[in-house]
Amino acid sequence: MKFPDGFLWGAATAAHQVEGGNTNSDLWLLEQVEGTLFQEPSGQACDHFTRYRDDMALLKALGFSAYRFSVEWARIEPAPGEFSVAMLDHYRRMLAACHEHGLGAVVTMHHFTTPRWLAARGGWESMDSADLFARYCEKISRHLGDLIDVACTLNELNLSTILSQAGFLADDDLILSTPWRTAAARACGVDPDQFSSFPFCVRGKSREVMLAAHRLGAQALRSGHHRFPVGMTLSMQEMEAVDGGEAMRDRMQYECEGIFLEAARGDDFVGVQCYTRARYGPHGLVPVHDAEFTQMGYEFRPEALEAAVRFAGATAQVPVIVTENGVATEDDSRRIVYLQRALAALARCVADGVDVRGYFHWSLLDNFEWIFGYRPKFGLIAVDRETQRRLVKPSGHWLGRIAQTNSLPPHEEHQPALSASK
Repeated sequence: MKFPDGFLWGAATAAHQVEGGNTNSDLWLLEQVEGTLFQEPSGQACDHFTRYRDDMALLKALGFSAYRFSVEWARIEPAPGEFSVAMLDHYRRMLAACHEHGLGAVVTMHHFTTPRWLAARGGWESMDSADLFARYCEKISRHLGDLIDVACTLNELNLSTILSQAGFLADDDLILSTPWRTAAARACGVDPDQFSSFPFCVRGKSREVMLAAHRLGAQALRSGHHRFPVGMTLSMQEMEAVDGGEAMRDRMQYECEGIFLEAARGDDFVGVQCYTRARYGPHGLVPVHDAEFTQMGYEFRPEALEAAVRFAGATAQVPVIVTENGVATEDDSRRIVYLQRALAALARCVADGVDVRGYFHWSLLDNFEWIFGYRPKFGLIAVDRETQRRLVKPSGHWLGRIAQTNSLPPHEEHQPALSASK
């Protein structure tokens, strides 16, 4: 199976998860407060802020053609309306390094973290944030636009909706009264109902704000002199109905994905980020039993990527880039199996005419996985947190060879699709 000419093969990171020392962001604050959800603080992370050139060199040496990373709003605009030229120049050097290494630069404007000052004035529960995000995107476009190859506005802007609909963040009063939100608000000198951090948003308030931010941010990114594709990225799953759960599945798929995919119809692409599946019965989620599970606690289901890509392409009616896909495991041989099956699924989409433009593995490095800390291992490259030494895993070499040839070997191309369990 040969992938299309110009197909992007890359790996992804997010600034807060790899840079270290992101002290002005809302999530750095939430890592420190009493009652925190985080198992450990991010700290120095992977020190990618200073080691990015070496990490890009490793990525290129493995055979990849692109790197997806995020620029950190909390560093660039540390106070409202005050933009740091030093930080803009830092990210300009990162972009230049991408090109020096022959890597396409796929840049995400917002990957979960926001400046503390924004969280303290309502975050993504306040419509004002959409305009502030657009102002930030305009600054990025003017200062960095000539070096950006592809731009993603907001990473997984549907995530808070997914968590709400799934019941994890369904109680507004509980969210407002959580110890961590109260402590963070106190640290910022505001009331708890004024503080909001993505994705822990009050049910129903964030969706319209995030969609408006994407729309305005995309317009701002396109307002400069330089043209590059712009799109959103979405958290997606294979959504399966069991035991008469079709109506529930269809409702959840529309609420969590369909609304956002319809909003992407005017974009240049949509980013699909898929790791597993969700099964729905008549009354909601149905747990999966007798399956292999990842370090994140969900089902090892690489074939889920096929359903997500097909649904995204058909609904958004724009090209698809797989902006994240991977598995959290200590056993790197299982990562290779996951990749074999996921890429075979993706190859079936391409063979059937779905317009897929690229595949980005999550993640380049073993990094800080948000509330789960450093335990989950997603990386193609291991990181010794004491020495910051990098070690390429066999999966990194395996996927790099696929990237170099832009094709799947025959025995992997014909990996059979697994039949959905009932």
